[in-house]
Amino acid sequence: MSKPIQHVLRIDSSARRDGSISRELGDEIVERLVKANPGLTVVTLDLADGVAHIDADWVGANFTAVDERTSAQRDRLATSDDAIAAVLNADALVLTAPVYNFSIPSVLKAWIDHICRAGKTFRYTDKGPLGLVGDKPVYLAMASGGVEFGGPVDFASTYLRQVFRFIGIEDVRLIGAAGVAGDAATARQSALNTLEQWLPAQTGEAA
Repeated sequence: MSKPIQHVLRIDSSARRDGSISRELGDEIVERLVKANPGLTVVTLDLADGVAHIDADWVGANFTAVDERTSAQRDRLATSDDAIAAVLNADALVLTAPVYNFSIPSVLKAWIDHICRAGKTFRYTDKGPLGLVGDKPVYLAMASGGVEFGGPVDFASTYLRQVFRFIGIEDVRLIGAAGVAGDAATARQSALNTLEQWLPAQTGEAA
Protein backbone atom coordinates (compact mmCIF):
# COMPACT_ATOMS: atom_id res chain seq x y z
CA MET A 1 0.00 0.00 0.00
CA SER A 2 1.28 3.51 -0.78
CA LYS A 3 0.20 4.86 2.59
CA PRO A 4 -1.47 3.50 5.73
CA ILE A 5 -5.23 3.21 5.57
CA GLN A 6 -7.08 4.04 8.78
CA HIS A 7 -10.72 4.21 7.70
CA VAL A 8 -12.51 1.99 5.18
CA LEU A 9 -16.06 2.42 3.94
CA ARG A 10 -17.64 -0.80 2.72
CA ILE A 11 -20.82 -0.63 0.62
CA ASP A 12 -22.71 -3.87 -0.10
CA SER A 13 -25.43 -3.91 -2.73
CA SER A 14 -26.36 -7.53 -3.48
CA ALA A 15 -29.95 -8.42 -2.62
CA ARG A 16 -28.57 -11.71 -1.28
CA ARG A 17 -26.87 -11.72 2.08
CA ASP A 18 -26.09 -15.45 1.92
CA GLY A 19 -24.38 -17.05 -1.05
CA SER A 20 -23.35 -13.74 -2.60
CA ILE A 21 -19.98 -14.01 -4.33
CA SER A 22 -19.56 -10.24 -4.50
CA ARG A 23 -20.02 -10.07 -0.71
CA GLU A 24 -17.58 -12.96 -0.23
CA LEU A 25 -14.99 -11.11 -2.29
CA GLY A 26 -15.66 -8.02 -0.20
CA ASP A 27 -14.99 -10.05 2.97
CA GLU A 28 -11.64 -11.15 1.52
CA ILE A 29 -10.66 -7.62 0.55
CA VAL A 30 -11.51 -6.22 3.97
CA GLU A 31 -9.66 -9.04 5.71
CA ARG A 32 -6.53 -8.33 3.70
CA LEU A 33 -6.82 -4.58 4.28
CA VAL A 34 -7.07 -5.16 8.02
CA LYS A 35 -3.97 -7.37 7.99
CA ALA A 36 -2.03 -4.81 5.97
CA ASN A 37 -3.18 -1.87 8.10
CA PRO A 38 -3.39 -2.74 11.81
CA GLY A 39 -5.88 -0.62 13.73
CA LEU A 40 -7.97 0.12 10.69
CA THR A 41 -11.69 0.81 11.21
CA VAL A 42 -14.41 -0.40 8.85
CA VAL A 43 -17.82 1.21 8.43
CA THR A 44 -20.32 -0.97 6.55
CA LEU A 45 -23.35 0.25 4.64
CA ASP A 46 -25.67 -2.53 3.49
CA LEU A 47 -27.88 -1.21 0.72
CA ALA A 48 -30.00 -4.36 0.83
CA ASP A 49 -31.68 -2.62 3.77
CA GLY A 50 -32.95 -0.09 1.22
CA VAL A 51 -32.11 3.52 0.42
CA ALA A 52 -34.52 6.31 -0.41
CA HIS A 53 -34.52 7.44 -4.03
CA ILE A 54 -34.21 11.11 -4.81
CA ASP A 55 -37.43 12.89 -5.78
CA ALA A 56 -38.77 16.38 -6.49
CA ASP A 57 -38.56 17.35 -2.81
CA TRP A 58 -34.92 16.21 -2.69
CA VAL A 59 -34.05 18.16 -5.83
CA GLY A 60 -35.81 21.24 -4.49
CA ALA A 61 -33.94 21.03 -1.21
CA ASN A 62 -30.63 20.51 -2.97
CA PHE A 63 -31.08 23.61 -5.11
CA THR A 64 -32.12 25.77 -2.16
CA ALA A 65 -29.33 27.83 -0.61
CA VAL A 66 -28.01 26.21 2.56
CA ASP A 67 -29.01 29.11 4.82
CA GLU A 68 -32.51 29.19 3.32
CA ARG A 69 -33.42 25.52 3.74
CA THR A 70 -36.31 24.57 5.96
CA SER A 71 -35.93 21.89 8.61
CA ALA A 72 -37.91 19.55 6.32
CA GLN A 73 -35.47 20.21 3.48
CA ARG A 74 -32.49 19.59 5.73
CA ASP A 75 -34.07 16.31 6.81
CA ARG A 76 -34.65 15.36 3.17
CA LEU A 77 -30.95 15.80 2.42
CA ALA A 78 -29.72 14.05 5.57
CA THR A 79 -29.20 10.68 3.86
CA SER A 80 -27.16 12.34 1.14
CA ASP A 81 -25.15 14.41 3.62
CA ASP A 82 -24.32 11.31 5.67
CA ALA A 83 -23.38 9.29 2.57
CA ILE A 84 -21.07 12.01 1.30
CA ALA A 85 -19.45 12.47 4.72
CA ALA A 86 -18.74 8.72 4.88
CA VAL A 87 -17.09 8.77 1.45
CA LEU A 88 -14.99 11.82 2.29
CA ASN A 89 -13.90 10.37 5.64
CA ALA A 90 -12.76 7.05 4.17
CA ASP A 91 -9.18 6.39 3.13
CA ALA A 92 -10.39 3.54 0.90
CA LEU A 93 -13.71 2.17 -0.34
CA VAL A 94 -14.78 -1.43 -0.80
CA LEU A 95 -17.85 -1.65 -3.00
CA THR A 96 -19.46 -5.02 -3.59
CA ALA A 97 -21.92 -5.36 -6.42
CA PRO A 98 -23.50 -8.07 -8.56
CA VAL A 99 -24.40 -7.47 -12.19
CA TYR A 100 -28.17 -7.41 -12.58
CA ASN A 101 -29.40 -7.38 -16.19
CA PHE A 102 -26.12 -5.95 -17.50
CA SER A 103 -26.02 -3.15 -14.93
CA ILE A 104 -25.92 -2.45 -11.19
CA PRO A 105 -28.62 -3.00 -8.53
CA SER A 106 -31.14 -0.15 -8.34
CA VAL A 107 -30.30 0.48 -4.67
CA LEU A 108 -26.69 1.15 -5.66
CA LYS A 109 -27.83 3.65 -8.30
CA ALA A 110 -29.94 5.35 -5.63
CA TRP A 111 -26.87 5.63 -3.34
CA ILE A 112 -24.86 7.07 -6.23
CA ASP A 113 -27.52 9.72 -6.78
CA HIS A 114 -27.07 10.74 -3.14
CA ILE A 115 -23.29 11.09 -3.32
CA CYS A 116 -23.05 12.90 -6.67
CA ARG A 117 -23.96 16.45 -5.65
CA ALA A 118 -22.74 19.67 -7.23
CA GLY A 119 -20.76 21.73 -4.77
CA LYS A 120 -20.21 18.71 -2.53
CA THR A 121 -18.44 16.01 -4.54
CA PHE A 122 -18.02 17.82 -7.86
CA ARG A 123 -18.38 21.29 -9.31
CA TYR A 124 -18.89 22.69 -12.77
CA THR A 125 -16.09 24.68 -14.40
CA ASP A 126 -15.59 26.29 -17.79
CA LYS A 127 -13.73 23.11 -18.74
CA GLY A 128 -16.45 20.77 -17.53
CA PRO A 129 -17.18 19.04 -14.20
CA LEU A 130 -14.37 18.75 -11.67
CA GLY A 131 -14.36 16.05 -8.99
CA LEU A 132 -13.89 17.30 -5.42
CA VAL A 133 -13.26 13.98 -3.66
CA GLY A 134 -9.55 13.32 -3.29
CA ASP A 135 -8.23 10.25 -5.05
CA LYS A 136 -8.23 7.08 -2.95
CA PRO A 137 -8.31 3.35 -3.71
CA VAL A 138 -11.70 1.89 -4.52
CA TYR A 139 -11.96 -1.89 -4.59
CA LEU A 140 -14.84 -3.03 -6.80
CA ALA A 141 -15.77 -6.58 -5.81
CA MET A 142 -18.15 -7.67 -8.54
CA ALA A 143 -19.79 -10.86 -9.77
CA SER A 144 -21.70 -11.55 -12.97
CA GLY A 145 -23.59 -14.55 -14.20
CA GLY A 146 -22.18 -14.33 -17.71
CA VAL A 147 -21.26 -10.72 -18.54
CA GLU A 148 -17.57 -10.21 -19.31
CA PHE A 149 -16.18 -7.27 -17.37
CA GLY A 150 -14.97 -4.63 -19.77
CA GLY A 151 -16.90 -6.28 -22.60
CA PRO A 152 -19.40 -4.59 -24.94
CA VAL A 153 -22.42 -5.27 -22.70
CA ASP A 154 -20.76 -4.48 -19.36
CA PHE A 155 -22.74 -1.44 -18.25
CA ALA A 156 -21.90 -2.12 -14.61
CA SER A 157 -18.17 -1.85 -13.94
CA THR A 158 -17.70 0.73 -16.71
CA TYR A 159 -20.45 2.87 -15.21
CA LEU A 160 -19.01 2.61 -11.70
CA ARG A 161 -15.56 3.63 -12.95
CA GLN A 162 -17.09 6.70 -14.59
CA VAL A 163 -19.04 7.64 -11.46
CA PHE A 164 -15.92 7.56 -9.30
CA ARG A 165 -13.91 9.41 -11.94
CA PHE A 166 -16.66 12.05 -12.04
CA ILE A 167 -16.25 12.80 -8.32
CA GLY A 168 -12.46 12.77 -8.47
CA ILE A 169 -11.43 9.16 -7.83
CA GLU A 170 -9.21 7.56 -10.46
CA ASP A 171 -7.78 4.65 -8.46
CA VAL A 172 -10.49 2.05 -9.09
CA ARG A 173 -9.42 -1.59 -8.73
CA LEU A 174 -11.81 -4.14 -10.21
CA ILE A 175 -11.88 -7.61 -8.66
CA GLY A 176 -14.40 -9.27 -10.93
CA ALA A 177 -15.78 -12.81 -10.87
CA ALA A 178 -17.26 -13.16 -14.34
CA GLY A 179 -19.32 -16.15 -15.45
CA VAL A 180 -20.39 -17.45 -12.04
CA ALA A 181 -23.47 -19.04 -13.62
CA GLY A 182 -21.19 -21.43 -15.48
CA ASP A 183 -18.32 -22.09 -13.07
CA ALA A 184 -18.54 -20.11 -9.84
CA ALA A 185 -15.39 -21.59 -8.30
CA THR A 186 -13.21 -20.71 -11.29
CA ALA A 187 -14.71 -17.23 -11.56
CA ARG A 188 -14.11 -16.57 -7.86
CA GLN A 189 -10.50 -17.81 -8.06
CA SER A 190 -9.85 -15.60 -11.08
CA ALA A 191 -11.06 -12.60 -9.06
CA LEU A 192 -8.78 -13.53 -6.16
CA ASN A 193 -5.86 -13.82 -8.57
CA THR A 194 -6.54 -10.25 -9.61
CA LEU A 195 -6.69 -9.16 -5.98
CA GLU A 196 -3.15 -10.47 -5.50
CA GLN A 197 -1.90 -7.51 -7.55
CA TRP A 198 -2.93 -5.08 -4.82
CA LEU A 199 -3.35 -7.08 -1.64
CA PRO A 200 -1.31 -10.28 -1.64
CA ALA A 201 -2.50 -12.97 0.76
CA GLN A 202 -0.25 -13.52 3.76
CA THR A 203 2.45 -16.13 3.10
CA GLY A 204 1.25 -19.61 4.01
CA GLU A 205 -2.43 -18.62 4.10
CA ALA A 206 -5.05 -19.78 1.68
CA ALA A 207 -6.74 -17.12 -0.44
